Amino acid sequence: MCRGDRHARLEAKEAVADIFTKRNDLHSNHLDPMCMSDFDIGFVIFPGITQLDFTGPFEVLSRFGTPPSISTPSKFPQSRTHVVAKTMLPVTSDRGLNIMPSCTFDSCPPLHLICLPGGAGVVEALADVETVQFIRNQGEHAKYVTSICMGAFLLGAAGLLKGRRATTHWAYVDLLPLIGASHEKARIVRDGRVFTSGGVTSGIDFALTIVAELAGPEVAQAIQLAIEYDPSPPFDAGHPDKASETARALMVHRNVMAHTGIQQGLEKLAILGRI
Repeated sequence: MCRGDRHARLEAKEAVADIFTKRNDLHSNHLDPMCMSDFDIGFVIFPGITQLDFTGPFEVLSRFGTPPSISTPSKFPQSRTHVVAKTMLPVTSDRGLNIMPSCTFDSCPPLHLICLPGGAGVVEALADVETVQFIRNQGEHAKYVTSICMGAFLLGAAGLLKGRRATTHWAYVDLLPLIGASHEKARIVRDGRVFTSGGVTSGIDFALTIVAELAGPEVAQAIQLAIEYDPSPPFDAGHPDKASETARALMVHRNVMAHTGIQQGLEKLAILGRI
């Protein structure tokens, strides 16, 4: 091998190493709580969360700093995504997946966007004064207040959906009046600065919608391509209007306990004058 070839290969290796160094630096800054941020996104997690309510939109919004093109810089190059919980202990989802928080209620910075996922754990979270108070405090000042699935009821318990149009998982829409909200039949509902979305997978659509609004449709489309979000389900049964009566009856039955728990929790909060 001639000296020129060796030199070229050395330069190529150094270039690759530089790329990985810069990528790791960006990743470190993304997680470093002391790093200056131009947009702080926070997901509030709690025991019994449905992980896809959280991980779907997290996958999209954690890419918020994506530039619209090779030649155009990102509008939010220093955005950060926080996973917020009461403590730094792992939070177990309703399917047994342990999720590590990145900050606590006390250490979380002021959020530009707060997001509440759902899950059967909403029943217990509604009764947790610290959780509801954190949501209220952050939600009152955030530019965007958002939820996926049953997370809408945590926003409601914090007084953030009163008088607003909203949606949630189809099996729970009848409970929205208990938090002063009116149901709008849609996968994503926007009322001012408040975005609510339906069950589980709708969180991905919500996240792409908010990226398009803030960073531009080019960024949202690039992220959609990056995660190859091109749904082609084997069955057209993802909404109660399309599913069989047998499937609807089964899912209503399986949601009875959580439905009753949320209803009782909200009624108790109303009696206590908290909503």
